[in-house]
Amino acid sequence: MKDFIYYAKRQSTRRHAARIFSKNILPRIILILMCFLFILPFYWMLTSSIKSDFELRAVPPTLFPHSFVWRNFVDAVNFIPFFLYMRNSLIIATGCVIGAILANSVVAYGFSRIDWPGRDVVFYVVVATMFIPFPVILVAMFDIYAKVRLVNTFAPLIIPSFAGTAMHIFMMRQYLLGIPREISLAGYIDGASEFQIFTRLILPLMKPVIAVVAIFSALGAWNDFLGPLLYIQQESLYPLALGLQFFRNSRHIEYSMLMAASTLVVLPVVVIFLCFQRFFVEGITLGAVKG
Repeated sequence: MKDFIYYAKRQSTRRHAARIFSKNILPRIILILMCFLFILPFYWMLTSSIKSDFELRAVPPTLFPHSFVWRNFVDAVNFIPFFLYMRNSLIIATGCVIGAILANSVVAYGFSRIDWPGRDVVFYVVVATMFIPFPVILVAMFDIYAKVRLVNTFAPLIIPSFAGTAMHIFMMRQYLLGIPREISLAGYIDGASEFQIFTRLILPLMKPVIAVVAIFSALGAWNDFLGPLLYIQQESLYPLALGLQFFRNSRHIEYSMLMAASTLVVLPVVVIFLCFQRFFVEGITLGAVKG
């Protein structure tokens, strides 16, 4: 009997340990391995940016630089008008963020908090535009901007953000559906207008999802290559995405300088994500489960 009890306890302990391993330890191991795979390209870019050209061409490649060549960053900045391109990228990204926040929040509010005939049908049509490939409307958009003489300006890159994006509208609408309607009713009782309710009551509650939309818009504008390639023809208006092509188009490509410039381009994106990570996760989760 004692052996049976001992054997039963031992089996129970094993099952408990296996349960803990499968629920707590194994998922963390998988996440660590996945994080390693995602971080590896960034690590390689960063270490390559501080290696010498001789070490960068070494076979087999070194995982850690033997000597730190910090001058690669100075040479990369001086090789092209880096700060001019960064200013252009900041102007485009700032304009896109402002347009995305204003347009998408207003449209999402109309689709979620105001009842009007055909609202859901129009919303489904807006969501369906996500399935339209960008190359389908590319020629038509370029023709429109060319006729109004906006080519070779920042306008074609910023104006579309003021028209709203289907994905951002959908995300904001789902988030707004989770906000109790009693808040709006309280504003109506106090005599507030629809605009006052939106700006003073609802908009402050949308900070998490606004942060998500701002991050997505900033990243999209910062990394956009096709748009500037089509609409920007003057070198002084190039953003960083086009500026890096000077390295690739040069006769002798110094990959250490290219990696240094790429690191400087990626660094603001990483800083923005780390600063707004809490809002980003909160906005994604709340918008996904509510509504």
